[in-house]
Amino acid sequence: MSEVHAGLDTSVLLRLLVGQPEDQYQTALHFMAAVEMAGDRVLVSNLVIAEAYFACQHHYGISKADVLLGLGTLFARQTFVVHPAVLELLSRNAIASAKPGFLDRLIHAEYARFGTPLATFEKAARKLPGVKWLGGKS
Repeated sequence: MSEVHAGLDTSVLLRLLVGQPEDQYQTALHFMAAVEMAGDRVLVSNLVIAEAYFACQHHYGISKADVLLGLGTLFARQTFVVHPAVLELLSRNAIASAKPGFLDRLIHAEYARFGTPLATFEKAARKLPGVKWLGGKS
C-alpha cells in the first residue's frame, strides 16, 4: 500500500455499508476496487464514522451491533486508514452495549492521543482513564 488516494465522505461509507441505492453502491465498489488495484488507500475520519454509525441506525434501521460489525469488516481491509483506536474498539466484544459507548470511547481515545483529558458530564465516562467529570457529586 502506498499513498492515501482520497478521504471518504459519509455518503460513500454509507453506500459501502448498506448497499443502497444500488447504482451508488456499485459506483462506490468500483471506486474502492480501483483504489485497491492501484495499491492505494482511503482515509476515513472519525466524523465520517460517527455520521455513518448514526445514519445506519436512524435512517436504515440497522442495529448498533450490525453497524459495528459492518464497520469492522470494512476497516479490517488494509485499504482503509482510520484512527488507531477504531480497530481496537471494533474488536471488543459487546461494544454495541458498552457504557460508555463506541463513539464516546472513540472521542476519549482521540483526546488521549493528544495527551488531553476528556471533560464530560456523562457519568458512564467516569470509568475511563484521564477523564474530568464535571457532574459534581454522585
